[in-house]
Amino acid sequence: MPSISSKPDFQPCQIVYLECRGDRLYAEAIQIVKSRQLAWVRPLMLAVNPPTDANDPNSLPVLYDLRQEADLVWPLALFQAALDTDVIPLLVQLDNPNADIKRSSLATGRLKSFVERQWRSHPGNFKI
Repeated sequence: MPSISSKPDFQPCQIVYLECRGDRLYAEAIQIVKSRQLAWVRPLMLAVNPPTDANDPNSLPVLYDLRQEADLVWPLALFQAALDTDVIPLLVQLDNPNADIKRSSLATGRLKSFVERQWRSHPGNFKI
């Protein structure tokens, strides 16, 4: 029986996420390279927690649409499986014309910042 701490066996088309300081980068798994412990993923969105009262149940994350950004090849150990109940409401917001979704260069800058924080937070997972 696998231990609770073992990583799930990700599959292509599965939605996964990276987390750093409460912010989540959601992505679609394109290919899992088990021999190198890497995942090729296509970014979907970055959900950034607002700097408001953490106890406010109505505070929603700020979403950045990353569907036009470049794919990432990232260490498999850093990913977690996204729960449908968490990600489906966010995906619906991406296509809502009335939602305040950040796009274009603003989204690109936030993705770059998130990637840099990941590198600094997990230096042992990145090998040259």
